Amino acid sequence: MPQTAIRVFRDADGTTPLTEWLDELEESEPRAYAKCLAFILLLSQLGYELRRPHADTLRDGIHELRIRVGTVNYRILYFFMGANIACLSPGFTKESKVPNDEIDLAVYRKRLVERDPNKYTAEWEG
Repeated sequence: MPQTAIRVFRDADGTTPLTEWLDELEESEPRAYAKCLAFILLLSQLGYELRRPHADTLRDGIHELRIRVGTVNYRILYFFMGANIACLSPGFTKESKVPNDEIDLAVYRKRLVERDPNKYTAEWEG
């Protein structure tokens, strides 16, 4: 299976919210940061074949990386752009199920990317 290229969502102003979230996580929770990077690497290796417990499908083409460190659940939402490109949306912590607001935001970002992938994505530099 070919490797999956990883892209990150980029706002219109050029910032990448996932990178900002990971930078904060690296400062506050280094173990969680390292595990998030490991899961992103796993996604790049397995792509569509990545399943539970590491990933799951939510709705409207949105998937989640399911990271747990201790009792804290971290999530990175993502969607596929074609066969071998995954685009990561910003991450967050959750207590029960993934909030609909987070999924709706990921769906909105997916639509932006579909309209103009060069404007709304950046290469993953992990």
